[in-house]
Amino acid sequence: MAFLEKVLKRSDDVDIEELLNNIDVEDETAYENADAYVKSFNLNRAEDIETIMNEAKAGNVLLLNIGDLNKRNATKLKEFIGQVKTGIEGINGDIARISQDRVIVTPANVKIIKKKGAQ
Repeated sequence: MAFLEKVLKRSDDVDIEELLNNIDVEDETAYENADAYVKSFNLNRAEDIETIMNEAKAGNVLLLNIGDLNKRNATKLKEFIGQVKTGIEGINGDIARISQDRVIVTPANVKIIKKKGAQ
């Protein structure tokens, strides 16, 4: 019975913050043969839009951090998101907000299922 208690016992000494902070610490070269990537970008300036479009055209999914720009200049954020949306729709991709500070951008022929309200 002691064996089962050890196996089933929940360990409280797991540092979840450390686990989550280190989950993405990997060598990027380990994924050289992937068909596409999921990449994180900060959207802060107009030059970032060209990079985002190039990555989407290459078939990559992008997670855009918009939090800093939203705090600094909401008008610029609206302008930049509008430009990204127009460009992404032009290549048959998709864009959607996934949180207060994050937007997801998908390449051609990858669509996001968007739901209005709670289901």
